[in-house]
Amino acid sequence: MSSSDNAPANPSPPLGRVLMVQGTASHVGKSVLVSALCRMLRQDGLRVAPFKAQNMSNNSYVTPDGGEIDRAQAVQAEAAGVAARVEMNPVLLKPEADSHAQVVLMGRPLTSARARDYFDLKATLWASVAASLDALRRRFDG
Repeated sequence: MSSSDNAPANPSPPLGRVLMVQGTASHVGKSVLVSALCRMLRQDGLRVAPFKAQNMSNNSYVTPDGGEIDRAQAVQAEAAGVAARVEMNPVLLKPEADSHAQVVLMGRPLTSARARDYFDLKATLWASVAASLDALRRRFDG
């Protein structure tokens, strides 16, 4: 028996790699840096996509399929040379008051929640976040 006899019939292609950019505050340049990285990696011949699990902003962008994501991920997608997709920003929080925000999930309004009630949504939101990252990793190089 050869080792190829034990191999799966249809092996899954490898998932795209990830690179995380972190910062300690808002407005420190993370989005600009990711845009530059997307453009540089695209110029190097890689198919890349931005991803930010959750963003709080009223500056939204409508994707080609009518979903809503943060404008920063739309700019990053443009830098990467790909169409913006809701998977690039699965959770968008749009502030409505000091401690209240509209929760947009996968590009569509889900609910309006107070900050303390938002934590009750975590399990629901996490499933979409994980599925979105997996979908992007299957479609893109990194």
